[in-house]
Amino acid sequence: MNKLNPKKLLNSKWTATPAINKEKHFIIVEVEYDEEGNVIECITESVFSKNQYPIIWRDLKDTQKWQQGWK
Repeated sequence: MNKLNPKKLLNSKWTATPAINKEKHFIIVEVEYDEEGNVIECITESVFSKNQYPIIWRDLKDTQKWQQGWK
């Protein structure tokens, strides 16, 4: 399980396992918080194609789906 601080998500780097649409390397480009500071939206962007995908930020904790950093 990846350790994850929601306040440090923005601009963090991730590797999708397995690849999403043949894309593996992503950066978190947008994080939206509610009034209490809880994450309500998280957008990833592919490093190569610049395609953006909304994700559930808690899925980043699952090492079967995501690895922290670019691998």
